Amino acid sequence: MQLPAPFRAEHIGSLLRPTQLLRARNEHAAGRIGREELTAVENAAIRDAVRLQEDAGLAVITDGEFRRGTYSDSFTSSGISGVSIELTEDRGWTPSKTHGNRTARRIPRVESRITWNGGQNADDFRFLKSVTHRIPKITLPGPCYIHYRAGRANISRDAYPDLDTFWQDLVCAYTEEMRSLAGAGCTYLQIDETSLVKLGDPRARALLKERGDDWQDLLKTYINVVNAVIASAPPGMRVGMHICRSQDPSWQANVGYDPIAEQLFNDMKVETYFLEYDNARAGTFEPLRFVPRGKLVVLGLVASKVAVLETVDGLKRRIEEASRHIDIDQLGLSPQCGFSTSASEHIGVTEEMERAKLARIVEVAREVWGT
Repeated sequence: MQLPAPFRAEHIGSLLRPTQLLRARNEHAAGRIGREELTAVENAAIRDAVRLQEDAGLAVITDGEFRRGTYSDSFTSSGISGVSIELTEDRGWTPSKTHGNRTARRIPRVESRITWNGGQNADDFRFLKSVTHRIPKITLPGPCYIHYRAGRANISRDAYPDLDTFWQDLVCAYTEEMRSLAGAGCTYLQIDETSLVKLGDPRARALLKERGDDWQDLLKTYINVVNAVIASAPPGMRVGMHICRSQDPSWQANVGYDPIAEQLFNDMKVETYFLEYDNARAGTFEPLRFVPRGKLVVLGLVASKVAVLETVDGLKRRIEEASRHIDIDQLGLSPQCGFSTSASEHIGVTEEMERAKLARIVEVAREVWGT
């Protein structure tokens, strides 16, 4: 199998869950079918998802995150011990008159020392690898998510009198997870970091200040933590970073990459960045001027939550605009985010549109880069 390399056409991770998979998940939750029956439905759905991506022409294949309820289930909820998730409201995103849209639903609580409790992702990856001859990719939630959403108030002082030990334990858990994945044959890992870009939003900064956090200090800390995770990746494993913006319809960051760009692209030891650039809220391409040679930026120009197929010429124009600030050889193309961050999320896009958008990404990548 070829080693991971810069791919011009990428997919971020999740795909729309088919109806039969959602039905089986609900039946399992209600106790009407067993784990084996649910796994059989998941396996069939993943095989179909692999065919969908291969037919679209993608060289990199995911399992659509079909075994997860939300993107963070794979690690925060099940891969580590010591952390619980509090559901504080019936709906996920709440508007605030003073601080814009903010989350108040899934709040991590660190109740005891964090330890690795994984292995399931490696098993899931083995199945994906067994049903495709292309490069299989798996995604994990970023390490900063827990601290950003929880804040110091939700991290036990009995377990962690100082946060340095918290970060050390968390990095150790990621290290064990990556070793487990490498043992299953994983050579390409994507980390979804939802916290970084929000640090540039004045509303998010105000919220952080209210709880006693300085956004600039957090930016340094978060980059150092990501670097520690990257440094512990096994030899032969490429790690890319998706900088998730939590965009429409439930946006959390109303700011471009400008406030964090210089540190993000130069201080963070990541080779590949997946950036969301599908609407005006993401700002201009000017921050890409800080990207050093040798790093790749995959432009998330295709909207995964909008049921309109982007045109070839429109995407090529956007890529050309970006190339005024960064060498075009350092660019790739992808959807802005996954098509279904949670299992029940089907916002305006059908599977037919999903298929067309992935095929369009491959089509444009071939025209622009010849591969």
